[in-house]
Amino acid sequence: MKAVIQRVSRASVTVDGELVSQIQKGYMILLGVMDDDTREDAEILAKKTSTLRVFEDDEGKMNLDIKQVDGEILAISQFTLCADVKKGNRPSFIRSAPPTDANELYEYFCEQLIENGVKNVYKGVFGADMKVDLLNDGPVTILYDSELWRKK
Repeated sequence: MKAVIQRVSRASVTVDGELVSQIQKGYMILLGVMDDDTREDAEILAKKTSTLRVFEDDEGKMNLDIKQVDGEILAISQFTLCADVKKGNRPSFIRSAPPTDANELYEYFCEQLIENGVKNVYKGVFGADMKVDLLNDGPVTILYDSELWRKK
């Protein structure tokens, strides 16, 4: 499971010209689900995300997590994060999880964020053509891959 986590001042997603979700201070997360990902991957990634300390404390140091700043999360499913670009110029998405499995793990990841104490988790529309707007704060962008923490 891969995630691009961006600290934002605001973010929103629209589908067919209609606003679906919007947040203020927090994270906009693009989430890619790979074909071998499991619920354990979603649990690991949600725990790491909820404890990621990239918000500034009173001394200006990135020392606070999303819960400590009462931040919000906008999670967007994005299968293109699973692209294999080793050969040629056209990405292959063969490692992306099938849509049904990917949606189930995306939803589970969002549930796990809440289980880990994040109060406000908003979502895009799985499989839709979404327009995402955000104001990156910093910019601060962190890349996560659950494979780093998988039990061998």
